[in-house]
Parts: sequence; C-alpha cells; structure tokens
Amino acid sequence: MPLSRRDFTARTVIAGAGVALTGTVAALATAPGALAADDGPHQDGADAQGRPHGPGYGPLLPDPAGLLALPAGFTYRVITHSGVTSLDSGESTPSNHDGTAAFEGRRGVTLLVNNHELKGPRANWAHPVPLAGDLVYDPAAAGGCTVVEVRRGGEVAEWVGIAGTSTNCAGGATPWGTWLTCEETEDLAGKNGMTKDHGYVFEVDPHDRRANRDPRPVKAFGRYAHEAVVIDPRQGHAYLTEDASGPNGLLYRWTPPHGFRHGRGKLRTLAADAGVLAAAKCFDSSGRFVDDLSRATKTGTVYGVDWAPVADRDARSVPVRGQFAAGAVTRARKLEGMWWADGGAYFVSSYARGESPGAAHDGQVWFYDPKRRTVRLVVLIGVNADPAADGGYDGPDNITVSPYGGLVIAEDGSGLQHLLGATESGRVYPLARNELNIGTPGEPEYSEFTGVCFSPDGRTLYANIQEPGIMLAVTGPWRRGH
Repeated sequence: MPLSRRDFTARTVIAGAGVALTGTVAALATAPGALAADDGPHQDGADAQGRPHGPGYGPLLPDPAGLLALPAGFTYRVITHSGVTSLDSGESTPSNHDGTAAFEGRRGVTLLVNNHELKGPRANWAHPVPLAGDLVYDPAAAGGCTVVEVRRGGEVAEWVGIAGTSTNCAGGATPWGTWLTCEETEDLAGKNGMTKDHGYVFEVDPHDRRANRDPRPVKAFGRYAHEAVVIDPRQGHAYLTEDASGPNGLLYRWTPPHGFRHGRGKLRTLAADAGVLAAAKCFDSSGRFVDDLSRATKTGTVYGVDWAPVADRDARSVPVRGQFAAGAVTRARKLEGMWWADGGAYFVSSYARGESPGAAHDGQVWFYDPKRRTVRLVVLIGVNADPAADGGYDGPDNITVSPYGGLVIAEDGSGLQHLLGATESGRVYPLARNELNIGTPGEPEYSEFTGVCFSPDGRTLYANIQEPGIMLAVTGPWRRGH
C-alpha cells in the first residue's frame, strides 16, 4: 500500500520532535551540520601544534613501514597480503580485497569472509581467486571470496569460500551467520570472456565449507550491478544497493514469498521469480517526487518511501534501472555500503550535491526506517577542496556501526584515503590514513579502504587496502564516544 501524504507528514513531525533513531548512532540524525567534512580544523583531532582536541584519538602518526598511519597507542597487524601470504592450498592470497564481515567461530576463532573485486577473465589478474574444486561458479571468472581464520594465538589460515564469480564488491552479513557476496557487474555469458551470466548475489557460509559447494546465484534478488545487501531480521526483507550510472542506480527491497523462512542455505532454494523485488520511490513532505537523493543538502532531511515493483529482474535485454520511466523511482549515483543497526538500514550515496558525472565526490549516509517507511539524511560529507592534503575527506564507501558508538566509514575518494570515525554527537575524525603509495613517482595514487568491520568481541577493527590487497587488524585504546 502506498504511503499517503497524511501518514508521511505525521511521521515526519514525530521524527522531527526529537531523536528519530535509537541506539548507537542516534545523535547523527539531529546533530547540526552532522559529519560535514569541511567542518573546520577540529576534524583531524589536533590543533596546529599537534595537540589532541575534539573527537577521536588525536593526530595520525606517520608509519615507519609506510603502510598505515594511526593515532598514538594504536597498532596494526597485517592479516593477509596478496602475493605475500598464501591459502591453505599453497596458492597466493587473491588480490583486490573489498567487502568483509567478521563472524564468531569455535574456541575463540574469528572468521572473516573477504570479497575480491576482480572483474573479467582470470588471465587479466596475477592473483585471481583459485578455482577450488566444487566451489566454482564460472571457471572463466577471476573473483570470489576467501575465508580467513584468525585464531586466538594469532595464527592465520585462509581458504576459498567461493570462486568463479566476478567483481565481488561489497555484500552483507545475514542474521543467521552467513555472508552474501555481491557481484558489481552485468556481464552476460559471452561478454568479457564469461561463460555464465553474472550480476548476482551468492551466499557463503564461513562455518561449513561443504555448504558452499555447487554455488548458485540468488536470482530472486535480481541481476544488476550489486553493491551491498542487508537483511531485516524481523520482517525478512532484503535491502540492496546498486552502484551504477547511465542512468543512476537504485535502492531495492526484496520481499520474501508468503511462508518463506530464512536460514542457512535457504536462499539457494528460491525460484528465480520468488518474492517481490522493488525499487524505492521517494517524496518530500509536500508529496513532491524526489528524482535523485543528491537533491537533499541538509542533514535531517526526511523523505517518504514507496516501492515500485521490478518488471524483469533478470534484465537480459534492459538493465533493471533502465526499466523505469521518469518519475517512477528515485535514483542515486554510486549507492555503496550498507549496515543494519538501530532497526533499519544505513546506506551510502557517494555523491551528494548533484547526480551528474561532473559532480563533486562528496557523499551522504542515509537511514531507512522500515516502520516509518522513511529515509533520513544522517551524514553529509562536504566538498573536499584539496584531496591531496590531509584534513579533508570525500567518497564514503563501505561503512560499519561501531560498538563504541557512531560509525566507521571507509574512504574511496580522490587523493589521500582514510578510515573515518563519527561520534554520536556528529563529529567526524580520522582513524587511519593509507600511506602505501601505489602510484608512479611524482604521481601519487592511493588505494581505497574497504571492508571495515569489528571483531565479534569489539576489540579489533578489520579493514582492507584494496590494492594490492591487504587485510589489516587495528587494535588500541578504544573507548565509548569515539
């Protein structure tokens, strides 16, 4: 049933009367100018003399090893490194680390499922995901996931979770303890060397290797340039982002068929047309249609949401996002990471002030409230005037909710790349800076951060440097409010 203007107006009034969200990131919704990256010199956690002040843990200290700058008291450890570390098969750790989630294993073990964003044929990559027996979907494709086991004593093991997929970007953890890996591609069989259709979501079980045999795409979630996915643990809905342009991508909701119950391995049993896949259509409190999320320029902006059903979710002739007429759905350029918390879905739109290709790569974070059927702008990253200089930020991508309050955001912008923290009062600060120069002399180019997530006990922050492919574990004096 469409959300009426009267219902939406009432819900907007309720949301505006106080803090609309609850839990870890509540204050982000009401903080004036929340998370504006051009919010003055306090952002780097230090004054001009390097003395800590404001939010965060103080200034970032240069790393003698030239890899990761961190605040005083923090340390990092390399968990996997493509071309350096090896799988249990003896083959190299694959490259291009992306989305990651951490799961609690037995006897104090942490299990991390790590995407490898490798597009196209295997011959294009020095370190593709190895073709591991019956864990292969398409033997021509280079991408997939590995499972990294970090034991209590520090020992690390790694093996293939799924192989033969393409462009495994982000994804999402399920409430039942598995990982959904998303292909950010629309290649059909016969294109770019592929022998099977791609652009799907696959389920990977980090606890049971046998469950990953004979990989099958969850076709019910649609075929498009998937970025991330979360599952509503109460209603069973899946929410998915699309990182695409020409036209810009969409926010999707999949509603399970009547009587379906989620659980390990259940998604692979679904028919290709099971449930209802729909795209978001937003409108303001006056009932006016909002064509693109970049139209919102103030934190606290609230839009109502209706859902427009997708006609052809396998999109063999026309991409899903191209099947809607003007005015039918709300778009956003580069919809990125998602995280389920506080009873709803946080999701990133990586461009904030115009959906055109020339727009600044600044960024937003939205919160979708399924009870109110609204989206609220909780993060607005300012335009980064000088990406090569430290202190400004742009291009938010992967996100996670911190057990210490607020968000952690991985930067994928221009110039310097950071892991950013955001307090519950809406202040932003750097947690880490990538100091690994992967460009040519005189033309520095820094790889994006990906895969931010905390260990099950909250003591370790895991993150990746995508190229060449390095997984890092960061520990330190974490404290509430930072």
